[in-house]
Amino acid sequence: MIALRRFIILVAALLLLVPIAAVMADGHLPDLEGRTVTVAVENAYPPFNVLNEETGEGEGWDYDTLGEICDRLNCVPEYIETSWEGLIVAVSNGEYDMAADGITITEERAQIVDYSNGYIDVIQRMMVRLEEDRFGSAADFVAGDFVVGVQVATTNYIAAEELLGGGSERIVAYTEFGLAVQALITGDIDAVVIDDVAGQGYVGLNADKIKLLPDDLIKQQLGFIYPQGSELVEPFNMALASMREDGTLAAINAKWLGDGEAEEEMMLPDLDGRVIIVASENAYPPFNFIDEETGELDGWDFDTLGEICARLNCGLEYIETGWEGMIIAVSNGEFDMAAGGITITEERKELVAFSIGYIDINQRLMVRIGEDRFADAEEFVAGDYVIGVQVATTNYIAATELVSEERIVGYDSFGFAVQALISGDVDAVVIDDVAGQGYVGVNAEDIKLLPDLLTQEQLGFIYPLDSDLVEPINAALSSMMQDGTLAAINAKWMSDG
Repeated sequence: MIALRRFIILVAALLLLVPIAAVMADGHLPDLEGRTVTVAVENAYPPFNVLNEETGEGEGWDYDTLGEICDRLNCVPEYIETSWEGLIVAVSNGEYDMAADGITITEERAQIVDYSNGYIDVIQRMMVRLEEDRFGSAADFVAGDFVVGVQVATTNYIAAEELLGGGSERIVAYTEFGLAVQALITGDIDAVVIDDVAGQGYVGLNADKIKLLPDDLIKQQLGFIYPQGSELVEPFNMALASMREDGTLAAINAKWLGDGEAEEEMMLPDLDGRVIIVASENAYPPFNFIDEETGELDGWDFDTLGEICARLNCGLEYIETGWEGMIIAVSNGEFDMAAGGITITEERKELVAFSIGYIDINQRLMVRIGEDRFADAEEFVAGDYVIGVQVATTNYIAATELVSEERIVGYDSFGFAVQALISGDVDAVVIDDVAGQGYVGVNAEDIKLLPDLLTQEQLGFIYPLDSDLVEPINAALSSMMQDGTLAAINAKWMSDG
């Protein structure tokens, strides 16, 4: 047992010296073999998609992002201009392979289309005329008799109804945001409810006429949509993850969303030096572990939370906690939050509040070098092989979905499971590929990851359900995603570079 514990500590220490292979390095991305992907776009929603007045060509965030995705996946995007009102139903019916149009992720829409992972966090705000002095906030607007314009069949329309009541005569619907913005400029309406990213795009084009009010109405995520069951979801998520991790997505955001990012960064909350108590396992590289030489805490979690508190003016106190009871302890309010590569699941959301997802990860099977009895998960399941996995994790759940409980051996930490694999006590380990690449990096002569993906999920921080930290930490995380800081931390801990 002592030797095994030393092995785990050695793994953690060596991770400082051996870079972890990129989770979604180009060599690991699927090849779509030149496939043409039909993409529905409105071409009327800057900065995501708009027609260049001089060239007549489509441009914007969607075009740059999907162009980069297809460069990585070997596909060809074919853009088809489509009106917003019927776009989601058309994709649901299979008329297009996907749609890109700053589409908010909602549970209702997820019943008829599949979403990509969220790629941008957006806030809905009120846009008003530059000289507006009759009201300065949404509350002032609601208290008056002012009229709001909004695009039909959008979450912005829903937000307007939540402000003024469904069916309110103070809501005027337009077929596209451009018409609503023009009605605002000409004085036909008093405000427009719009996503702040798109709002900044319109303000950029009309800086002498319109502005956004500072208060937030709703915060949501945007994603691409596909017909349900589409085989494109997984490869596009993988390409997006690789772009987020190598900084490419941050560069595209800076190009198209730069003005909005600067404003949001200036508006980050000030936590007045508050000390945040963080539960940490300190045994899950590359997220958190103890440097054997210095005895200090190190890993992705510490770099990321340190940067968050630098932006929010808070302090951090880490308390080492066993994984098995961590989620319940946070739920009971014993800690302000927990970090440790925690997968976001609907079941856990009943106990704790999650941050926005900060990393997309895959679960894979880890096996010994030279394994020739099975080459993928399907062949593993068909045999009588045994899986090792850490207890009380989504990896354990994935294992139970593959094989019966009799074929699963639970361990208190992944280090124990990996050592059991190397010594031949188990035949495979189910592990997140981020952590898995870390273990492979320091045991390249002993173990490897199989290429097929078991599940794809997102990781997040957790908090007690009523925590007031969720929103400010989300805001800081979003600012780090948008200015490239998170990509730099990812590159340090999760890439070859």
